[in-house]
Amino acid sequence: MTLAGLVSLPMYLANQDAVAALWTRLRQRLHAAGLRHLPTTLTWPQDLHAHWLESDLLLSQSCGYPFTDDLAGKVQLVGCFAYDAPQCEGIQCASVLVARQEHAHLAPAEFLGMRAAFNEPNSQSGYNAFRAWAAPLAAEGRFFSSALETGSHSASVQAVRSGLADLAAIDCVTYTALGRYTPQATEGMAIVGTTPSYPGLPLITSKATSDADMGVLRTALRDLLTSDEARPTLQALGIIGFETPDPGVYQRCVEMQEAAQASGYPTLA
Repeated sequence: MTLAGLVSLPMYLANQDAVAALWTRLRQRLHAAGLRHLPTTLTWPQDLHAHWLESDLLLSQSCGYPFTDDLAGKVQLVGCFAYDAPQCEGIQCASVLVARQEHAHLAPAEFLGMRAAFNEPNSQSGYNAFRAWAAPLAAEGRFFSSALETGSHSASVQAVRSGLADLAAIDCVTYTALGRYTPQATEGMAIVGTTPSYPGLPLITSKATSDADMGVLRTALRDLLTSDEARPTLQALGIIGFETPDPGVYQRCVEMQEAAQASGYPTLA
């Protein structure tokens, strides 16, 4: 086996202790399969995109949109977890459209001229899917009066809750976890719709990872899902499956972008 490298699971951190415990369980299986020099603890990167491109990256979890964009051809797809959030079906999921309770009665088109919040423009769940939802409703390239970049899903929820914005698209797994672990963050909020669906977050590894090590990673992840010892950790994170789809499934993210652009709605506005 080759020298193991960096490991992170940086995308769903509402229960960071459970994320760390997941790596402990996975590390045990990787070590038993022959991988050595595995890190004892996860990396918690500040610059995700730089981290994802590290040449010794063994395992991380990225976003579907950058996987088809600036990461395309530079990393390998290990697989994808399936989650038990209400808007998930297998590895397919959708973003929930969240508003303050006072707007819970509004139909999607009635948010015309109101204010949006999004985490970052390179996000599939918070931007690309949001744009795909708004594009058919937009007029002359606009649907919202403004679009506020917040830096994170939790900050987008807070922006809507506090009145800085009126609508945001939030990854359904993230929103479920917020309601479970920090219910005060979603107090007074309502889900008023969902975006079109797309495949969930890809688990990735460096282009330098060998076929043999890729096989070990996938086997260990599959075995983790049937482990009695790992069950409480998996339940805490809402993980109910692991699949190894063809990377082409993430073309869905590109199609959503291209459809919005073709309709005259290139940016969330």
